[in-house]
Amino acid sequence: MDLRFSAEHEAFRAEARAFLDDRLRDGAPYEKVRGRGGPGDEHVLFEERWEWEQELGRHGWIGLDWPRAMGGRGATLLEQVIFYEEYARAGGPGRVGIVNEGLIGPTLVHFGDAAQQERFLPGILAGTEIWCQGYSEPNAGSDLANLATRAVRDGDEWVISGQKVWTSLAHWAQWCFVLCRTDPDLPRHKGISYVLCPMNQPGIEIRPIVQLTGTSEFNEVFFDGARARIADTIGGPNNGWKVAMGTLAFERGASTLGQQLGFEHELDAITAHARRTGAANDPAMRQRLAEAWIGIRVMRYHALRSLSVLEHGGISRESAIHKLLWASFHRRLGVLAVDVLGADAMTLDPTADGPYELRDFQRWFLWSRADTIYGGSNQVQRNVIGERALGLPAEPKVV
Repeated sequence: MDLRFSAEHEAFRAEARAFLDDRLRDGAPYEKVRGRGGPGDEHVLFEERWEWEQELGRHGWIGLDWPRAMGGRGATLLEQVIFYEEYARAGGPGRVGIVNEGLIGPTLVHFGDAAQQERFLPGILAGTEIWCQGYSEPNAGSDLANLATRAVRDGDEWVISGQKVWTSLAHWAQWCFVLCRTDPDLPRHKGISYVLCPMNQPGIEIRPIVQLTGTSEFNEVFFDGARARIADTIGGPNNGWKVAMGTLAFERGASTLGQQLGFEHELDAITAHARRTGAANDPAMRQRLAEAWIGIRVMRYHALRSLSVLEHGGISRESAIHKLLWASFHRRLGVLAVDVLGADAMTLDPTADGPYELRDFQRWFLWSRADTIYGGSNQVQRNVIGERALGLPAEPKVV
């Protein structure tokens, strides 16, 4: 594959870089949010980052790859890669609209009807509405088809009852796309509907889940008679499984290149600290730092190769290993961070005002513990690779 960029691509890069630098550099209007809101830091400056999301929307930087007829830029895959790389280099803050643009937006573009697109896409493109994802349940995490949340039809509405867990941004969101069982008599992969449910209504209770980092970006969400319109069922009643799998596929897009640059920023900080404290003088530590540097570049070339296949309408077997690759890498990087920190990893930040303020390296370590679990655990990812990519026999079912 050709990794070079054309003159048109470089012009697009210059446009993106100018926009980001003009707003995020020292003294710029959004300087305060630069570099904030990443893993383990999502609770910080939320209102300010929401305003940043709307600034992106005002200037057409949301929905890059969506068709122009739906308000997007119609950007090519390489242009998306360029933007996410420039965003990471500029210290763009963690996106409040990551679920909006990365999951529900593309789902509406590809599976929604005209009325649903007209109703919901403008708020996503403008950054004025926040969405959350109602997939996981206490007994339906990696085995999503085991979900028990029910939706019963009542006229032109669904009445929803059940529990969702690990729901990011639920305490901020106006909308949730909820996977519900709408026909319990059908096989478990059928009889499921993909329902768009307003969050600001009676019958919904949100309980924060406090994490190892001391923060609570995740929540439990309890539905007890909450209502949603039948017309807001993407794909129609009992056709939600295909839509849900499509949503998960959108999670593996061009933004992964920006994610990897975020990892590179973390490694740069770890390496700088190792040099400053003398930890880098240890040959074993130097070897680990070098291996991390190599790992980031391997991931980049792997992602570009996989994305180039997708751009030409195919699905590569290599793309199946992407989640396993980056999650395992980032978990190791978290361990490297606290090892470089040394004895200071055992104490809280003495310069902080709060009672439980972690150092960045500590936060990266604690957050990365979850990388190999959420979005499909490593064990499940290996099953997917074996069965779907390599064609191996399916894992025996335990009765």
